[in-house]
Amino acid sequence: MQWNAWGDPEAAKPLSPAIRSLLEQALGIEAAGVEEPTIEQVRLRPSALSTADREGLTAILGDEHMTIDDRARLLRAGGKSTLDLLRRRDFGVQDAPDAVLIPGTEDEITKILQFCGDRSIAIVPFGGGTSVVGGLDPARGDFKAVVSLDLRRLDSLHSLDEVSWEAELGAGLSGPEAERLLGERGFSLGHFPQSFLFATIGGFAATRSSGQDSAGYGRFNDMVRGLRAVTPAGVLDLGRAPESAAGPDLRQLLIGSEGTLGIITRVRVRVHPVPEASRYEAWSFPDFATGADALRAVVQTGTGPTVIRLSDEAETGVNLATTESIGEQQITGGCLAITAFEGTEAHVASRHAETRDLLTAMGGTSLGEGPARAWEHGRFNAPYLRDALLSAGALCETLESATNWSNVPALKAAVTDALTRSLADSGTPALVLCHISHVYPTGASLYFTVVAAQRGNAIEQWRAAKAAASDAMVRTGATITHHHAVGADHRPWMRDEIGDLGVTMLRAVKAALDPAGILNPGKLIP
Repeated sequence: MQWNAWGDPEAAKPLSPAIRSLLEQALGIEAAGVEEPTIEQVRLRPSALSTADREGLTAILGDEHMTIDDRARLLRAGGKSTLDLLRRRDFGVQDAPDAVLIPGTEDEITKILQFCGDRSIAIVPFGGGTSVVGGLDPARGDFKAVVSLDLRRLDSLHSLDEVSWEAELGAGLSGPEAERLLGERGFSLGHFPQSFLFATIGGFAATRSSGQDSAGYGRFNDMVRGLRAVTPAGVLDLGRAPESAAGPDLRQLLIGSEGTLGIITRVRVRVHPVPEASRYEAWSFPDFATGADALRAVVQTGTGPTVIRLSDEAETGVNLATTESIGEQQITGGCLAITAFEGTEAHVASRHAETRDLLTAMGGTSLGEGPARAWEHGRFNAPYLRDALLSAGALCETLESATNWSNVPALKAAVTDALTRSLADSGTPALVLCHISHVYPTGASLYFTVVAAQRGNAIEQWRAAKAAASDAMVRTGATITHHHAVGADHRPWMRDEIGDLGVTMLRAVKAALDPAGILNPGKLIP
């Protein structure tokens, strides 16, 4: 991934004339752009590791897998949130981990944890680097140094049970590489978040990730059958059977722990045969309320689409769902919905027919497969647009939440109003777009995209808008995050989410597994 932007530099695209026109007319953003440093101009804080620290870590890993090289440190200096990218554009001194460690075995990780605990060195686990909530901030806290623990060498398909449909994957495997290895044996995991091309199996587990095919295959925490994690207190090997009544499910304690309780090294997951058939269909609804009711009917009836999502009027109007033609009006009015189905030929046909009948009865009009195919073709590309918008002087970010179906209208209105008011106070109108990205029988996730003009200190401008939106989520009884995790950015609202006693519980587990507190300080736990 690029050091100051999302993903592959070869995939980056300039803003289209349609988008530039939209920015100028709606937000008053001209084409002047923002001055950005080159990688040669970036200045990092010098590594705080002592000679003895470097020698000790090198003795564990060897010269080739321990480095204090500035380029290596910069690439792991944070995630890919708008705040992260804005900080990368700073001409002043930037923060970064003091070293990059790349272990290849659990034994090496155990030795690193022991060494860093003894030497007061904090550790930030690193997978694909795609966090958008400050989960990779190199926070030192009271420690004398902080290192990045890159898990890329833990990249094996350890086993595949073709009878039980379970696979054990190394935590450092990227999404595409996991699919490739499984695909060679005729299987698929089916977990496709927008970060899929770069994020890792360990990261999916550590953040309770939810993929775009969640309607069919569930969230990643639903897929996990077992896992291994190395902690400063020892190794946890959890999960023996498909289900168990042997006390609380400790796997779920590590899933979503964001590297604060242990280093996840292996994940055993439910897989399925590569689908033999797929079918796509797009729909138009007259308004968001009608479309939301239709999606609720589909999930509560259980007709079984693999993908189902709904863009509101604003998102449909700028054609954000089909990312290749953003800003170009292709769908006249209303709200765009996307459906997709995977499985056997017979299963796909029956589920598609039942869903189609229900959506028609709920007020939907079929648009054929074209817009749905366009969404599928570009579904991992939206973050590249944000890069170009930031460079053009726009402020662009996404945020998400989830709530019960009966509360969806209130949540959508509250977050939209909070963002609009906060950004207006900073001197810019805001374009707030929303879609339903994940559905459940009792509720749904709302995913917001915000575009405004950068005014003054863009970092503080976005912090204020994000805080207003987060307060609105808490005030309306929604979750502070559905699938982006907590990190440093959502941590101030965790007490509201889980209560004082919940915080005490998390701190107690942290104290038991990581008594020196070296694992990812400043994240998740208030």
